Amino acid sequence: MAQASRRQFAPLKHGAAQTTGVPQLKGVVFDVDGTLCEPQNHMFAEMRSVLGIPKSIDILDHIYSLTPASKQEEAMESIRAIERREMAKQIAQPGLTDLMRYLDERGVRKGICTRNFDGPVTHLLTRFLPGSVFAPIVTRDFRPPKPDPAGILFIARSWGLSRPVGEAAQDDDEVIGDARGLIMVGDSIDDMTAGRRAGAATVLLVNPANEHLAEHEHTDLVIKRLDDLAAILEDGFIGREMP
Repeated sequence: MAQASRRQFAPLKHGAAQTTGVPQLKGVVFDVDGTLCEPQNHMFAEMRSVLGIPKSIDILDHIYSLTPASKQEEAMESIRAIERREMAKQIAQPGLTDLMRYLDERGVRKGICTRNFDGPVTHLLTRFLPGSVFAPIVTRDFRPPKPDPAGILFIARSWGLSRPVGEAAQDDDEVIGDARGLIMVGDSIDDMTAGRRAGAATVLLVNPANEHLAEHEHTDLVIKRLDDLAAILEDGFIGREMP
């Protein structure tokens, strides 16, 4: 029987001894709606109503399937209009500024991977986190979107974290992002699945609508507030056992 393993990162606390065999955290990637700000789930029902699709159909998959391209842009603009209206109502998640201050003090890189378009993202960062740097920021313009891991892998590669596609890789075209030193923080199955498929550790910011994901195989760790993660990272991240 294969031995179970856990995703782990060494403590970030000042003066912590290097733990043999435990990797250092390389960066944290965040979702936006439901993660950096409180969920605005009502938007999705309105978007599906505007598009005329049921809950079982993914909104972006539906839009990308439309032809000709002019129909895609028309549909995309219809959901952007909803997001623009609702971004003025964004509420910061509890613990948001404390966690970001902690990561900045510890020199931990921060990125964003979201299915939002850039408007609500810029609004949130400007309003609640001025001066806190997130780079790169992967938004809806990047394809394919979550749950595909491509956005997280792109962030990893942007941070200089890469690995060969195969043993014989010789040039830059034969390497991909290496997210094994990263944490993906989100509130949806798309976030957890994208993170797991990218090779990152995953952290679920739990709420009454997503608590069923706490025991999902793609979820490594669960927090109730964003600043809970600061305390965890200070003493060392330890995820769930994996076969």
